Amino acid sequence: MGKPKIKTEVRQEQIAEAALQVIGMHGFKGLSMERIARELDLAASALYRHYAGKEEVIDAAVDAIGFRLQAMVAEVHQAGLPALEVLRELLRRHIQLAQEFIAIPRLLFSDQVWIGNPGRKARLHAMLSGYLDEVAGLVRAAQREGALCPELNPHTVAVMFLGLFQPAVMMLFLSDGGFDITRHVDQAWATFLAGVAPRTK
Repeated sequence: MGKPKIKTEVRQEQIAEAALQVIGMHGFKGLSMERIARELDLAASALYRHYAGKEEVIDAAVDAIGFRLQAMVAEVHQAGLPALEVLRELLRRHIQLAQEFIAIPRLLFSDQVWIGNPGRKARLHAMLSGYLDEVAGLVRAAQREGALCPELNPHTVAVMFLGLFQPAVMMLFLSDGGFDITRHVDQAWATFLAGVAPRTK
């Protein structure tokens, strides 16, 4: 008996997820349609029914990351916490996501992904800009709640927030897991708060 037929949208999502897994294990240069197919226990020819080639799969993987970021922001918003606590929870989830999917920071922050591909570069820029807009919105909310200094530019603080985990994730990978990212992020968060707290008279 053959395998049950899977809807096109579901299979495309599976292929994008498998591409992320392959990039996590073999790096961006190690990505191939054959490895993606093996990850899914499919013939490579089956992938070409959904994508013309590796470049389209990479675009799908980029989109999958964007959907994950959007979902993560939506979930922390729904918690009903004060804005500053929402930011802290978002930071925690970022670290968890990076540990589970090594490919995500490799795709988001590697120039190998977009060199020679201005369309993908623009896509990544739009994704990160949209994410930073969401973080800036949380910063504004925290300022209104009196938890952050009201004189600070929310977008500047949002970029600083991004810097709390992106270099730390790179250190985690470069050290083959030897870098204590949880301890670092806890300390970085405390330092971040000290810099953006309301000014005392």
